Amino acid sequence: MAKSTQSIEPNIADLVNGWLKSYQLDYKLEQEPLNDEIDKALKDYFTKNGGAGANRPDAKLLLQDKNLDYYPILIEYKGYPDKLVKKDSEGNVENRTAKNEPHFKNINTFAVNGAIHYANALLHHTSFTDIIAIGVTGEKDNKGNVIPKIGVYYVAKANLGAGQEVAQFTDLSFLKKENFDAFVQQVKNLSLSPEEFERIKQQREQEIDASLTKLNNDIYENEKGLGENDRVYLVAAAIIATLGVAGKVAPLEKSDLKSSPEIGNRDGDIVIRKIQAFLKERDLAEDKRELIVRTLSNTLLTDNINKATNGKSQLKRVFTKIVDDLGIYYKIGLTTDFTGKLFNEMYAWLGFSQDKLNDVVLTPSYVATLLVKLARVSKDSYVWDFATGSAGLLVAAMNEMLADAKENITSPDELRAKEVHIKAKQLLGVELLPSVYILAVLNMIMMGDGSSNILNKDSLTDFDGHYLLGEKIKFPADAFVLNPPYSAQGNGMIFVETALNMMQKGYAAIIIQGSAGSGKAKEINQRILEHHTLVASIKMPIDLFIGKSSVQTNIYVFKVGEKHQKEEIVKFIDFSNDGYSRSDRKNSKNNLKDTNQAKERYAELLKLVRFGKSQLHIFTEKEYYEGTIDPKNGADWNQSAPIDTIPTLADFKKTVADYLAWEVTSLLKKQTIPDEYLGK
Repeated sequence: MAKSTQSIEPNIADLVNGWLKSYQLDYKLEQEPLNDEIDKALKDYFTKNGGAGANRPDAKLLLQDKNLDYYPILIEYKGYPDKLVKKDSEGNVENRTAKNEPHFKNINTFAVNGAIHYANALLHHTSFTDIIAIGVTGEKDNKGNVIPKIGVYYVAKANLGAGQEVAQFTDLSFLKKENFDAFVQQVKNLSLSPEEFERIKQQREQEIDASLTKLNNDIYENEKGLGENDRVYLVAAAIIATLGVAGKVAPLEKSDLKSSPEIGNRDGDIVIRKIQAFLKERDLAEDKRELIVRTLSNTLLTDNINKATNGKSQLKRVFTKIVDDLGIYYKIGLTTDFTGKLFNEMYAWLGFSQDKLNDVVLTPSYVATLLVKLARVSKDSYVWDFATGSAGLLVAAMNEMLADAKENITSPDELRAKEVHIKAKQLLGVELLPSVYILAVLNMIMMGDGSSNILNKDSLTDFDGHYLLGEKIKFPADAFVLNPPYSAQGNGMIFVETALNMMQKGYAAIIIQGSAGSGKAKEINQRILEHHTLVASIKMPIDLFIGKSSVQTNIYVFKVGEKHQKEEIVKFIDFSNDGYSRSDRKNSKNNLKDTNQAKERYAELLKLVRFGKSQLHIFTEKEYYEGTIDPKNGADWNQSAPIDTIPTLADFKKTVADYLAWEVTSLLKKQTIPDEYLGK
């Protein structure tokens, strides 16, 4: 029997700890405290075995760069050379299983995987957003000298907590005071390719699906007396209370809730006070703050939710579950896709009737981005949405505007000022349903913060195009995006008419039931065309909203402020095949797959709408057609390429052949003469 290899972890620890000591760094070993916030985070996060207890890196430091920014350094040792890091087939550190559960075997066994686990604890439970995770293994040479193997990874909001390898190192001297600034710069220069970021994002999306399902089931099964709205408000309240404002409002901690029965000091009172402080610091208008607090208070201040059982209130139990299951996702910075996952689940909790559910159905993030681009949104656009829902379309618009600003503004100070202006003044959403409005505000707050101009009003009867920013001024909208409630007049086209008539210029892109363009909104469409031009009509896949709605939808693109002329060319595009295949399987790793050049098709669609037939490459002439409509009709917006009815010689030959084949088959079927007489 072969002799088993002995671990040299003690030797690794002696070597690395010796380095740290020689660098004169104030490092702490696994049993020693480092920082109250960090120590608490490591204690509160699930362990490498998945249980409760404490996470204990072998060594840890807190270093500061020249800009006075702090970087936690977490180091894990292993005693075998093949236990440095475990990656998946795509080259990412594999800390999740195929079922999107923590891969405890890898986290326990491999040094880098363990260090990244600790780093995610800090992203989840602290204000630190940039962490260095280091794994060290090694082996002895034939002289007994330890030959170390080192993995240095950057774990941050910027890479969604997945971790990026910084570089190859033979020691840890990059941590020395004289070298650390250069190392930080090296870290800051790291970037993910769009493909890498997309892979990580998809992984996180799968994780949040699993977490939300777990949370929903847990609350439903174990927390009695909470209605659908209560669950939504509890999630919104927990997230707002734990976001915090750096240097001004500390995030609410689980330990802050004492389950006291004293009026004014109940858990609900504490959460409400934290939310009030947060909203005030974020400069939300007083009437908006009061509306949000009043709405959330209806759930948070009830007697039952604050009543302690076994020393803990229901509110504290639910708050703890929300923070533990979801905290990592909003601490690392949510993207449109993550918020979409969150709000899709919340809508499911709201328990709407099927008709109402169709009214609040969320636009898939990639379709939201398409609408924004069709509306020609740029850094200088003023974008509004008259049926905001969770504000997914506005988030997509914000992302597009910020990206355009980053690409075109070279001055850091000017860019920063423009980003603030975009979020505070260039977006406006109107939402009627209070429960959905809360989600929209929360969404925009988490995105950082475009919540200023999310209004809880009826956009058809209670909104005149003005908004409050110190003074009441008209919102200079030049881009309109919309996914309206289909039960409204004209399938929702009434929203389009109302918004466009408040605009002076710009473009609009809406997604709506296709019947709106073929008769259901005839009179409204006629009135719209008296002042605005239909640029394009796009037929979308029938399964676009799979799992939510099965209606045929179309996207209509308008140019604002120009009457539609009967000679005006309209681009009719059959986008039924958008390149994606969709499923609605709850256990599927990915219900949306690019099976036929989806990305390229979406890119070409934008060019076709903008520039016309010259951009036709992937699409066929049956899928793209340029024609005209009658502005006085209003029911001819869903046209397709005309079918050529002139027969060719090939068509004639095929028809004759088919007829002769049919004749022969018929004769044989009628034939009753015995085989021996055939041919005689």
